[in-house]
Amino acid sequence: MPGSKTNQKSTDLEDRSRRDNIRLLGIPEHEEGTDRQAFPGSILPKLTSLDFDPPLEFQRAHRVGPKRSDISLRPRPIIACLLRHNHARQILQTAHKQGPFRIGQHDIRITADYSKDTNERRKAFLALRPRLRQLGMKFGLFDPARMWVTNNSISKDFYNPDELSLFLDSLQHQPMDSTNPDCSQDTGRENKGGGLLPRAQRKKARSIMTPTSIKGAGTQRD
Repeated sequence: MPGSKTNQKSTDLEDRSRRDNIRLLGIPEHEEGTDRQAFPGSILPKLTSLDFDPPLEFQRAHRVGPKRSDISLRPRPIIACLLRHNHARQILQTAHKQGPFRIGQHDIRITADYSKDTNERRKAFLALRPRLRQLGMKFGLFDPARMWVTNNSISKDFYNPDELSLFLDSLQHQPMDSTNPDCSQDTGRENKGGGLLPRAQRKKARSIMTPTSIKGAGTQRD
């Protein structure tokens, strides 16, 4: 969760240092053979069906965590650091649209590589999705840990899950407008939502969804 400004800056710097990294999840142990650094360059064009020009190049690639002798356990993630940032973005955008991918009987996911603090914030935001759907709100989680929310035709970004949770607490027991035709429509932003609050709650919603409600909550990745 967001803490002091020093911690926020430290997290931001760490996330920026990982911008060229991707995580490959679900690849069976030992699938990469003896040349782990060359493996991502051979498998990624096949998974994504992308033509890379110039070809993919990597600064390093490695598994995370100690070796596992039990093949029944979940395989360790592979972190690959690409030489070119535009290649990393291209891969992640394709993975978001087309993933998960398949290798044999295994589902393969490709994700960004975030700091521990950012991962925790993302998980906390994702845990709030049922409440957002219950209230019929449109929402989407964006890079690195920013939750976009629309309520009563007012859109706001939240960088702090606690602030969003408090906002939802103030609305949780309010009746929804079941006649709203937009309720539960897909936003096209990874999530489902929709609907507006009753007129009686609009003033309260506007007062909560102000820039001051997220003051000092975090820093975006450019």
